[in-house]
Amino acid sequence: MAAKEKKRKGLYLSIIIVILIVFLGGFFVVNLFEGESPSIKTRPLAEYVSGAVSVTIEASDSRRGLRSIRAVVVQNGSEKVLLEKLYPFSGLMNREGTRFMREEIQFDPKRLGLAQGRAVMEIRCRDYSMRSGGDGNLTVLRQETTIDTVPPSVRSISGLHYVNEGGTGFVVYKTSSDTSDSGVSVGSEFYRGFLHPSSKNVGMYECFFPIPYDFKPETQIRLWARDSAGNNAMSPFHCKVRKKKFPSDKMVITDKFLEKILPYFQGRVDFDSTGKLEQFLKINREVRVFNDRTLSEVRSKTAPEHLWEGSWLRLPNAATMARFGDSRTYYYEGKAVDAQVHLGIDLASLANSAVPAANSGKVIIAEELGIYGKTIVLDHGMGVASLYSHLSEIKVSVGQDIKKGDTIGITGQTGLAGGDHLHFAVMVQGVFVNPIEWWDQRWIDENIYKRIALIN
Repeated sequence: MAAKEKKRKGLYLSIIIVILIVFLGGFFVVNLFEGESPSIKTRPLAEYVSGAVSVTIEASDSRRGLRSIRAVVVQNGSEKVLLEKLYPFSGLMNREGTRFMREEIQFDPKRLGLAQGRAVMEIRCRDYSMRSGGDGNLTVLRQETTIDTVPPSVRSISGLHYVNEGGTGFVVYKTSSDTSDSGVSVGSEFYRGFLHPSSKNVGMYECFFPIPYDFKPETQIRLWARDSAGNNAMSPFHCKVRKKKFPSDKMVITDKFLEKILPYFQGRVDFDSTGKLEQFLKINREVRVFNDRTLSEVRSKTAPEHLWEGSWLRLPNAATMARFGDSRTYYYEGKAVDAQVHLGIDLASLANSAVPAANSGKVIIAEELGIYGKTIVLDHGMGVASLYSHLSEIKVSVGQDIKKGDTIGITGQTGLAGGDHLHFAVMVQGVFVNPIEWWDQRWIDENIYKRIALIN
């Protein structure tokens, strides 16, 4: 019996040993030949690459660890190496090996000698699995992009340009076919050009651009163009700015005036003080800045073509009460308390006169607007807009198409107005310019229509 018992125990032990061997062998085989591929992460390349860009590559393998990683750029059948690394096998089953890597590389078309056109960035990563004949699991990540390091071309075709300080400039220019955006730069400000409707295949553009009333002679005025890859081109063109002398006005603020205009702003402005002068100064300074910022933002709400035609209308039978560019100093009780520049023209006719649209366009603002009171702004296309303020009544609504001469409102004295009049202004790409030019048919013919004729 004892012999049989001993034999049975030996059999059990043998079975257990075999099971352990099979289990351990299976464990090692499964781990050695595991099939989980490494993970690769990187931010996608832009559709176009015009210069050196940083690319961050992350790779990980939690099972057998990383064996190698290689990043190349493939173009026209040839490879340019961006990154190549081998990771050592360390410790039992590579337990001390590399499980995660992060590397920042430079993708520089010029240094790599890449040609213009399509290219592929390919990242290949292997782990220490024994699969694939011992080479390990492989992960491949490919990203396509277009190499474009050549800037677009841009040149003026409208000859000499003479623009007044505070006036409107207009240029006709031609760009290369790869241009995605273009216009005129005046110093650090950029003004968008618009493709001429009849020249979609030849890249002819028009651009209205403002010259500020306080233009600095050293300011550069240039054409600019950008392509889809972000390449920029600048091209000077003949643009001479003529200096203009703007008048100065002394504005006397009386208690009677303050008592008249301040009630309009009660409930519309959050005043910090109960003092009449302090309230006026907040309106004339802070509210003015806020209102002008609102008006500047309408530059984005413009049609890509001319909505206007011919000469511009002036309020009929109206006297000019204040001019564009007037430098106003405000006095209260004999002391100068503020200074502002008047950026429109004040026109006074009979009280409650009908206000005609200066030219055809679309209503983009029809509301009460701080110092301007009841205000209408018409878009005339390509960044040109007209403003009508201090109205007693608005007769149009936003989105409405307007014909030249249509009655759009009634004159009044809302906002910061001492009496019934129309404050009329013209904006070019969000900047106030002198309206007098737009009332001058000869100026329009010489500076706009003659240049447009060069396209056809």
